[in-house]
Amino acid sequence: MELILALAIGTLAGCGVWLLLRPRTFQVIMGLLLLSYAVNLFILGVGGVRVGMPPFLAKGQIGNPAQFADPLPQALVLTAIVISFATTALFLVVLLASRGLTGTDHVDGTEPDA
Repeated sequence: MELILALAIGTLAGCGVWLLLRPRTFQVIMGLLLLSYAVNLFILGVGGVRVGMPPFLAKGQIGNPAQFADPLPQALVLTAIVISFATTALFLVVLLASRGLTGTDHVDGTEPDA
């Protein structure tokens, strides 16, 4: 499971960086999205992959805290998802405004060679 998670994080981060280096604005936005997904998976992975563990102790139950899921990484990822959604919406509005003013979404304002 850890190998699959590490491969997914590496693939998403690599594709995100590659898209960030592209000249088109839309590709840069997609690169930022892929990087945010990679960071979210990384935060969840750091929190530990525990399947089938209860999130908290039942009333009156005494247990080992190491056997239970950590809710902090889940809360951080939920917050990061909301922030990345808002940032993406803002970037898309700026992209549409820039395309309306310049007629292109290329970074330097010129059309790239085919």
